[in-house]
Amino acid sequence: MKKVAFYTLGCKLNYAETSTISRMFEKKGYVKVGFEDKPDIFIINTCSVTENADKKCKKIVKEAKKISPDGFVAIIGCYAQLKPREIATIQGVDAVLGAAEKFRLIELLDGFAASQEAKVFASEIKEAQDFNHAFSMHDRTRTFLKVQDGCNYGCAFCTIPLARGKSRSDTIENILITANQIANTDVKEVVLTGVNIGDFGIEGGKRKESFLDLIRSLDLVEGIDRFRISSIEPNLLTNEAIQFVSESRHFVPHFHIPLQSGSNTLLRKMGRRYLRELYEDRVYKIKSLMPHCCIGTDVIVGFPGETEALFMETYNFLKDLPVSYLHVFTYSERANTRAAEMEDVVPMKIRNKRSKMLRILSEKKRRAFYEENLGKTFQVLFEEDIEEGKMHGFTENYIRISAKYDPLLINEIKEVTLSDINEKGTVEVLEPENGLMAHG
Repeated sequence: MKKVAFYTLGCKLNYAETSTISRMFEKKGYVKVGFEDKPDIFIINTCSVTENADKKCKKIVKEAKKISPDGFVAIIGCYAQLKPREIATIQGVDAVLGAAEKFRLIELLDGFAASQEAKVFASEIKEAQDFNHAFSMHDRTRTFLKVQDGCNYGCAFCTIPLARGKSRSDTIENILITANQIANTDVKEVVLTGVNIGDFGIEGGKRKESFLDLIRSLDLVEGIDRFRISSIEPNLLTNEAIQFVSESRHFVPHFHIPLQSGSNTLLRKMGRRYLRELYEDRVYKIKSLMPHCCIGTDVIVGFPGETEALFMETYNFLKDLPVSYLHVFTYSERANTRAAEMEDVVPMKIRNKRSKMLRILSEKKRRAFYEENLGKTFQVLFEEDIEEGKMHGFTENYIRISAKYDPLLINEIKEVTLSDINEKGTVEVLEPENGLMAHG
C-alpha cells in the first residue's frame, strides 16, 4: 500500500479540500502519513494569496525530495491553476493539477508513476464549473465545511476569480446531509467556509437559494453545538442575517468582515462593492444586538495611491470602530490584476511601516476586547493544544482561553468565568466548582 502525505498552504477552504482529497486516497487503499514519514506520494495544496507563492512551493518540494528522493510530488490549488507551466519546471515536481482537475487526481495520475517531464492537467478556469463538496475531519477540534466556491467580484488586487472561477454553491439539501454526518462524529464546532460565502446560493449560474436560507436550515441540525461563519463581505451581511445570528440556537457571536480600506477613495479604486459608511453601519448593528460579539476584519495597506492622509483615514476609522482584531495584509503586486498596472506605487518601506502600525493597533483592539469581557461567563471549547502544562480553547465569541491541563476537558465545552489576561495575551479562567480545571 502506497503512503501519501499532504501539505496545505492558505485558507480554511484549502484545509477542507485537502482533508476531503485525503479521504478519497484512503478509500482507494492508500495510507495517509505525516510529511516526514517517507511517503511515496506528496500532495501539496497551494495558495495564491500568500506572498511569495513560488518560493514557498519550491521550498516544500525541496523538503519533500529530501525526505523521499523517489517520492511522487503533485501540486494542486490556486497557485497551480494560475501558473501551471511555471510550476511544472520546478525540479522535483511530477504533476500539476488545476481547479477543474484537482478532485480527479487519483484517476488522472493513475498509479502515480513519475515520467521524464511533469504532467500538467490544468484547463482554463472557465472549465471549473462543478461544485466539489469538501469538509475537514479528524485533524482539528472543529470542522471546516465548504458551502461555496469561486467569486463573481472583480476586486482590483485579487487573483482568486482567476484561480477558482465563478461563484457556485452546494445545495442546502446536500449541506444538511453532510452536517448530519458531521453531527454523528465527536465534532463540536463547524466553520462555514468558501471564497465568498455571503454569495451562497448560485447553482449553474443562477441564484436558487440564499445565505440566510442556509444558516436558518443549519441552525436546526441537532448534534452540533456551534456554527461559526468565516469571512463574509459587508455588503452581503444583511441585517436579517445579523438579527438571525443574534437569536439563533447554534450560531456563535463572531463575524469576520473584510474592510480592506477605511478610505472611500481607495475602496472605489479597489473595486469594492461598499463604502465605509455601510461597513460602519454593519458593525454598529451587530454590536447593538450582540454587545459581546467579536468582530474581526481584513485590511490591505500600501495599495497603489494610498497617500499618508488616506492611510490615516483607515487607521483612525479602525481606531474608533468597535472591532476586535485586524488581519493586516501588506499589498503585494499580483500578475493579471488591475492593481498591478496602477500608478502611484507605494514604496515597500512605507508599506511595511504602515503594516506595523496596524498590527500594533490590532493588539490593542484585541486586548481591549478581552478586558471588557473579564468577569463574564462564557462557554469554552477546549482543544488538544497543550503548552507548558496549559490547555487552550476559544469562547463562543472567539476569546482565546488558557487553563490548567485536564485530559477530560479535551474537545469538551465548559462554562467558565474569565479572570485575567496572562503575559502571553490569553485569558485565564476561574476554577469551576467541579474542580476539573484550576486557575493557573
